[in-house]
Amino acid sequence: MPTIPADWRQEFEAAARRPLATRLRYAFIHTYKPVLDDAPYRAFSTLEEYRRWCDSHLPPWLGYGRV
Repeated sequence: MPTIPADWRQEFEAAARRPLATRLRYAFIHTYKPVLDDAPYRAFSTLEEYRRWCDSHLPPWLGYGRV
């Protein structure tokens, strides 16, 4: 088993001492998702309609396209 570098262990221990609310605030990073974040919500009548919309409106790197 590889050893954990001392500076990594110190950073982990410092983070573990922070209050839970602080740790949660820094745990999640909001990343803007083009098109998806531009409207408060969208509704589709069918799953097929939703899939067609994803295929035609969302960039492939977001991962909502069909495989």
